[in-house]
Amino acid sequence: MTHPDHAHSGRTGRQFLAAILALGTLALVSATPVRAQDPAVFKALLSAPHRTPANVVRDPARHPAETLAFFGVRADSTVIEILPGSGGYYMEILAPFLREKGRYIAANRDDSLPAYIPDHEKLLARLKAEPQLYDRVLVTPFRADRHEIAPAGSADFVLTFRSLHNWMDRDEVQESLRAFHKALKPGGVLGVIDHRWKADAPQDPRAKNGYVRQDLAIQMIEKAGFHFTGASEVNANPKDTKDYAEGVWTLPPTYRLKDQDRAKYQAIGESDRFTLRFVKQ
Repeated sequence: MTHPDHAHSGRTGRQFLAAILALGTLALVSATPVRAQDPAVFKALLSAPHRTPANVVRDPARHPAETLAFFGVRADSTVIEILPGSGGYYMEILAPFLREKGRYIAANRDDSLPAYIPDHEKLLARLKAEPQLYDRVLVTPFRADRHEIAPAGSADFVLTFRSLHNWMDRDEVQESLRAFHKALKPGGVLGVIDHRWKADAPQDPRAKNGYVRQDLAIQMIEKAGFHFTGASEVNANPKDTKDYAEGVWTLPPTYRLKDQDRAKYQAIGESDRFTLRFVKQ
């Protein structure tokens, strides 16, 4: 991944802080965690100079402003992002946005999966390299419910992006949700995005193709003590036919088939995704 030019870190930090202050009034519009925000609160932040080109190019597929607005994130929120990884797509937006009045917690992989240790080390290096943006980020270990990802009852939001299918594959869904439920305040919000499987097709219990039926996702999450409060179609993609030899990873940005039919999959775009919001009961 291309990292920001550290020579300009002071300038970019000041520019981003100015954007935050200019939007401070709007950022506090929401009176409760479950009330949707105005996407304008976040849209002005997407052009901040510290954002990496590899992340910016994915904005049209990920709709970060509309997504965070739907979840209801405020500038004074405590937000836990599950598995931000070294790419830090949402971290680039959330950590500076929350830096002055709220808190951003990166619940990243623990060392039980050695293949991901280099990825975690890259994340830590990035935080250290850009203190003007990330000096207040708290990094905690995450793997199912083996760790406390934050003090019990301390978080306003837990957000997870395209990871539910991985926990299904490892049979860790309920354990992971248990950790989220424990960390959230009563009435706190769990936001979940994942690749959406066909509503009328059987669900592979291990989600080997990367897709999860929306109705079954809601059932699994409500079983863990959450109440479903709404869905957004902001990350929907009707072009996604969901019938690929390499599952969802056939599509961009992975292109698992490499150059085979690349133009076809590029025209389809990234996967069809559900965007679900729950509250802790």
